[in-house]
Amino acid sequence: AKVSALLASQILSPVAMLASALSLVTPSLVTPAPGRVAPMQRSADVSMAAKVSVTAGQVAGMAAAVLAVGVQSASAGPFTRTDIASLTYQQIKGTGLANTCPVVEQVDGMKTEIKVGGNYKIDEFCLEPTSFQVLEEKLTKSGVVTEAVDTKVTTRQTYVLTGMEGDLVQKDGKLTFLEKDGIDYAPTTVQLPGGERVPFLFTVKNLVAQSDGATSSISPGLKMSGGFNVPSYRTGLFLDPKGRGTTTGYDQAVALPALQAGGDESLFKENNKKFDVGRGSIELKVTSVNAELGEFGGVFVQKQPSDTDLGSKVPKELLLKGQFFGTVVPN
Repeated sequence: AKVSALLASQILSPVAMLASALSLVTPSLVTPAPGRVAPMQRSADVSMAAKVSVTAGQVAGMAAAVLAVGVQSASAGPFTRTDIASLTYQQIKGTGLANTCPVVEQVDGMKTEIKVGGNYKIDEFCLEPTSFQVLEEKLTKSGVVTEAVDTKVTTRQTYVLTGMEGDLVQKDGKLTFLEKDGIDYAPTTVQLPGGERVPFLFTVKNLVAQSDGATSSISPGLKMSGGFNVPSYRTGLFLDPKGRGTTTGYDQAVALPALQAGGDESLFKENNKKFDVGRGSIELKVTSVNAELGEFGGVFVQKQPSDTDLGSKVPKELLLKGQFFGTVVPN
């Protein structure tokens, strides 16, 4: 009996110590803070709480009310410039709104023609692609045909070009946009249905776009087209897995010593890195104009090459479609 009592005291003493320690904790630390989720109830508590009559509709209404009060961030687009300017960083953060272009503000009775005469420029030019396709050749009964294959974007939401600007002049009676500065490139990667990934530099560097016909104004229906440069996806300081690069690194595969004396013709492109600059083309069509605010927007179709891995691969052709936005301001 004495041994049993001793064992019982040794077993219960930690429990008693824990109970005394918990009794010293202030109620504010034990009680859940307002607005937070209460701890999970035990089975006994659940059985007791079951006596309280709460319908599923009341629970859903309470949850909706909590969400309505707690969520204060903005939903992703479409937003006008005025809407975006009224939002704070915390409201935009995590919504995807930063990866979208504004839309033209619609006002009843607004003028839909922007007269361009004198010294003007396009500011806040933005390109937002919504469709990414890779042009691939396919062998059919009628011969080899080129088809656009849909892809999936694997890049984070950082592929929109924005803040671009350039002169808007008239050449041979045609409106001409000369892109000069801004966030005019974005490294992007898409994935084909078979799993192959295609990296490319989404860009419109040094874009020169002209209107189809002679005009001195921007109005719905205006079409502009032109070409631009597509710099290499990789830069000069990039090193491949074997340590080879354009300006730094090895000039050959050091892990293959037998090829150093010759016979590495098959690796010529991999060893001799080069900074390729391709060409792309774009077509823009204006669909909406607000002359009072100097805003215009529409849709675009763009074609450009993919990455060549510093000259070692044959580039693929990409077809991008989306919407654009810009403003016309005095230069």
